Amino acid sequence: MALKQLDHVRWLLDKDFKAGMRVTGLIYGDSYIIQNLEKEGALEQIANVACLPGILKHSYAMPDVHWGYGFPIGGVAAFSMDDGIISPGGVGYDISCGVRVMLTFLDQDEVKPHIDELTAAIFTKVPCGVGSKGAIKIGESDLLDVLANGALWAVKKGYGTKEDLECIEESGRLPHANASYVSKKALERGKPQLGTLGSGNHFLEIQVIDEIYDENVARRFGLNLGQVTVMIHCGSRGLGHQVCDDYIKVMLRAMTKYGIKVPDRQLCCAPLKSQEAREYLGAMQAAANYALANREIIGHMVRDVFLRFFPKAELKLLYDVSHNMAHIEKHELDGIIMDVCVHRKGATRAFPPDHPSLPEKYRPVGQPVIIPGSMGTESYILVGTKRGMEECFASTCHGAGRVLSRKAAMKSEDADTVLKRLEQKGIKVMADQMGTIREEIPEAYKDVSRVVDVVEKAGISRKVARLRPLAVIKG
Repeated sequence: MALKQLDHVRWLLDKDFKAGMRVTGLIYGDSYIIQNLEKEGALEQIANVACLPGILKHSYAMPDVHWGYGFPIGGVAAFSMDDGIISPGGVGYDISCGVRVMLTFLDQDEVKPHIDELTAAIFTKVPCGVGSKGAIKIGESDLLDVLANGALWAVKKGYGTKEDLECIEESGRLPHANASYVSKKALERGKPQLGTLGSGNHFLEIQVIDEIYDENVARRFGLNLGQVTVMIHCGSRGLGHQVCDDYIKVMLRAMTKYGIKVPDRQLCCAPLKSQEAREYLGAMQAAANYALANREIIGHMVRDVFLRFFPKAELKLLYDVSHNMAHIEKHELDGIIMDVCVHRKGATRAFPPDHPSLPEKYRPVGQPVIIPGSMGTESYILVGTKRGMEECFASTCHGAGRVLSRKAAMKSEDADTVLKRLEQKGIKVMADQMGTIREEIPEAYKDVSRVVDVVEKAGISRKVARLRPLAVIKG
C-alpha cells in the first residue's frame, strides 16, 4: 500500500500515488481501519479529492472512511475562497444529514419498565420509512419559510423551545439560504416529508449513558451515569436529495464553462467565486435549514410522547450537528486567519474551547460531538479540541462507517434472526421495513469503538461518554 505511517493513527498518502495530486492525503486509522482502505476503493477517492483546484493542506480521511459518491464518506477537504471550488459530491445527497441528542433526566430504572410501550408510542408518532409523509401539513409559503429559517420556523410554530436553538449548530438557521435556487421538483418532494425520519441508516434511539470518560466535560454537558437519552439521526429527505441531483447537472456544465478537469466526473464542481457556486450554496443551505427544522420537529414529537409516560419529564437538547455540509468558516493558515470552504462528507464539525460559534455554556470545554454507532451498538459523545482545529479544520468522524454494502448485508442474516439477537442483548427494535433491519446489521459497519479510539488518540476530539441502546426505531 502506498502509505507512509506517521504515528500510531496517522498515515500519509504521498502525491506520487496519483498524477495530478495537488496535496497529500492524511488518513486517520489503526491497522483495523487501514486494512480495509484499498479493497473499499476509498484510497483512490482520497487521491482524487487531492487533485481538486484550490485544495488546502491535505485531503483528509477520518477513520470511518469508505467509498462514496465522488468524495469518500468520512472525507474532509477545505478550499481557498480565491481559487478553490465547491462540489456537491463533497457534501452528498443527504444534505445536512445529522444527529441530535436529547437528555431526559430520567434514570434507566425509571424508563426500562415502560420501554416496549414507549418505543411503540414513538414509532406511531414519528413517521418513518421510504417516502414517509409527515403529520404536519404545510403549503408552499410555509415550506419557503422553513427553507429560510430552519429550526427557528419550527420553534415559532410550537415545535420545540427557544432554548433548543442555542444548542443547534448555527443557532438552527443558516442565514444565506436562498429558496429561489431550489427547484420546483425539490420543493414538491420536500413538502409532504417534514417531520419524518426516513429510512436506511436513519434512526431514533432511546439510550442510556453507561460510561463517563471525562467527568469535567460531562458535568458541563449535563451527562450522568444511568441517565436516559434520545438520539435522532436523519436529514433533509427527498428535498436535499433532489437539490444534490439538480446541482450535479449544473456543475457538470460548469466544468466545461470554466475549463476544470477532474479525475472523476462525480467530483464535478464550480469555482467558489462563480454564480453556479453561489446558487448551490444558497440551495444547499436551504436544504440544511429543512433538515434542521425536521430534526427539531421530531424532537418535539419525542418530548410529547415522553410526557405521556413521565408527566414531569424534561427533555433538554444537548446538541444538534450536521455531518454532510460545506461551510464557509474562518481558519488560520500560515499565521493568517481567513475564510475557507470546508467540505465534510460523513464527517463532523468539532470546534475547540473558546470558539465563537459555540453556545456560551459550552465554550469553556468545546463543542459536543455526537458519534452514532450502528444498530444495536454503542454511540459516543465526544468534545472538540484545539489540535483538531489546527490540524484538520476542526473535523472528526461521524459514525462507524460501512464495511458491507447493503446488498451484501441483505445476504447475511434474515431479519428475525437479527431481531432475536438484539433482543437477547436487551435492545427493543421496531422498523417500518424488515429489509432495513437486514441492511443495517451491526456487522455491516466498522467497530465504532475502534473508530472513536482513533480520533481520540489522534487528539482531534476526545471521548466524554458512551451511550448504550435500549430501543431502536428504523425506517
